[in-house]
Amino acid sequence: MQPLSTRCLFVILMITGMSWAPLRAQWTIPATDIDPDNYYGITVANGMVGLVSSPEPMKVQDVVLNGVYDNYQRGRVSNILKTFNHMNMELDVDGMRVGPQHISNFRQELNMRTAELVTSFEVGDKVSVKHTLMSLRHLPFTAMAQVQISAKRAVEISPISVIEAPNHLRDVRNTYSEIDRPHVLIGLMTSFADSPTGAHQVAASTSFIFPEAHGEEPRVIHEDWDFNRHLAKFRKSLAAGETYTFAVVGSSVASEHFADPLNEAERLTIFAKLEGMDRLLRRHREAWTELWKSDIQIEGNLRDQVAVRSALYHLYSFAREGQAYSLSPMGLSGLGYNGHVFWDTEIWMYPGLLALQPGMARSIMQYRYDRLPAARMNAFAHGYRGAMFPWESADDGSEDTPVWALTGPFQHHISGDVAWAMWKYYQTTGDKEWLRSTGWPVIMEVADFFASRVERNGPGAYDIKNVIGANEWEENIDNNAYTNGMAITVLRLATQAAGVVGVTPDPDWAHVAENIPILKFPDGTTKEHATFDTAFIKQADVNLLSWPMDIVRDPADIRRDLKYYEPRLSPDGPAMGAAILALLYARLGEEEKAYELFRKSYQPNEVPPFGVLAETAGGTNPYFATGAGGMLQSVIFGFGGLEFTDQGIEQRGGWLPKSWKSLTISGVGPEGKTFTVE
Repeated sequence: MQPLSTRCLFVILMITGMSWAPLRAQWTIPATDIDPDNYYGITVANGMVGLVSSPEPMKVQDVVLNGVYDNYQRGRVSNILKTFNHMNMELDVDGMRVGPQHISNFRQELNMRTAELVTSFEVGDKVSVKHTLMSLRHLPFTAMAQVQISAKRAVEISPISVIEAPNHLRDVRNTYSEIDRPHVLIGLMTSFADSPTGAHQVAASTSFIFPEAHGEEPRVIHEDWDFNRHLAKFRKSLAAGETYTFAVVGSSVASEHFADPLNEAERLTIFAKLEGMDRLLRRHREAWTELWKSDIQIEGNLRDQVAVRSALYHLYSFAREGQAYSLSPMGLSGLGYNGHVFWDTEIWMYPGLLALQPGMARSIMQYRYDRLPAARMNAFAHGYRGAMFPWESADDGSEDTPVWALTGPFQHHISGDVAWAMWKYYQTTGDKEWLRSTGWPVIMEVADFFASRVERNGPGAYDIKNVIGANEWEENIDNNAYTNGMAITVLRLATQAAGVVGVTPDPDWAHVAENIPILKFPDGTTKEHATFDTAFIKQADVNLLSWPMDIVRDPADIRRDLKYYEPRLSPDGPAMGAAILALLYARLGEEEKAYELFRKSYQPNEVPPFGVLAETAGGTNPYFATGAGGMLQSVIFGFGGLEFTDQGIEQRGGWLPKSWKSLTISGVGPEGKTFTVE
């Protein structure tokens, strides 16, 4: 069934008497009470280029380019590279540079359906401005800002496109060139530079797109101000009541992506310019329409519906099918956690993406497979066999955790998390060729790692000592529940995977799995680690043995562990802990308790003006994609009752809180299934 066009949908709404406003409200996030001193931007991204909104009109706060890392200004480890801010704009009206003090009725709104951020404002009694920013979904390295200026009286406008370089870039060069063709003059404003250590070259190029049937194109003027800033502008006289629409397109690339980033940035910008505004906009929206065939619809609670869509929107924005990059905890919203890849990807963000966007999930798994040689070297360096994935991974897959953080040498469950995710991709897709070529090599070597990692101290005492578990506040502990549980899980699924690919499994895997202990308190409650003494915990650890693992499966045991650890979950911890408890309570049929924890997993973490998620309640470091992933799991696999099985994704139950009339999860798995709970 083809998606309805906006025109068709409008006709249906008119015939049935339905209101457009509630439908629109489900898809938009307006900024309310914008305070520049308490403003956390929202991101428009396409999986490669992230643009973070600004409280200043026509400005972009940050530009993040996926996959590009270097060492600069932020410690002794690599950081994702903040590159040229090439989508900033300014505006002169009658010779006056428009600033925050000159505008009124300043509004911003994100349209999640089309991934467009619309900013509007008035400049006195002279003009009204509508600025629509998007990171084009169909062109991974290209963004567009469409600008509509309506004159209230006769004015002269001078829109300005600006490229600015952050201070850490070296040897910045700015150029402006024109390519003359019989029917169009292509003006290219370009900047290129070296990354801080010279490991990469980065480049950005922009051009104006003028309306096709609007007479002769304006003359573009280039001004080269200094090494870090240059601009292109044009002048246009508007009569009272006249509206003028144009666009700026810009491409941003690096030597990580192309051998010749300078020329490629210009080529991509020329391509976008000659595609034209209408075609770019149509193809961008078509690409997002395709993504939104996989959606979550909640009837009866608009607040939850928008929050869930926002979480989906951000994960869809930060990931991309057809490449081999992964996700950091903050996605493409900034430099948080240096842009490194943690367990946040496989255990928190990946399950929802795997269910709804298997192509994106495959790209995330390719990132890990490509870095398998580095994981082998890491295991070798620590005296183990197989593959030991780094706690913080960046470009080459070597350990990139700062030395002061002990998680690097000791948080060994990450290897199991990666292998678990590989198996879940196979379960979801049934792709045996992929398992044989990509999943199996990782699963096999992680199983070898854990078989060598245990200390064989007798039956039932194949201990895993001196680790940091999911609860990172407990360092250098023995027999951590999460680590041991994931080791058992991977050793067992390695044996199962061997059967699928036609390989004889190492019998030692099953033997070791049977002898790794899961510690218990005298009353049967799972003990987080050998010396745990009722302390507050940073995030869920023991409870993860019931999901995503299947180690603790008896409902009485699950409930006992929940009752013990929920009061110990620190209010200062990240949001994912509450989300996983919500999922488990939903599966136990305690819908209202689950809903209480579901709300706790996101509402206290919303920051103004768009309600983007911070890592912790009251935090100030959005956008926390890890928390979004946890919240989505509580909906998909908790309330929605979906499950990864050897037969693909199936629904095994479904439980709704009272405030939800229905829950529909559409576009699930490769088959695009739809599951409903009412």
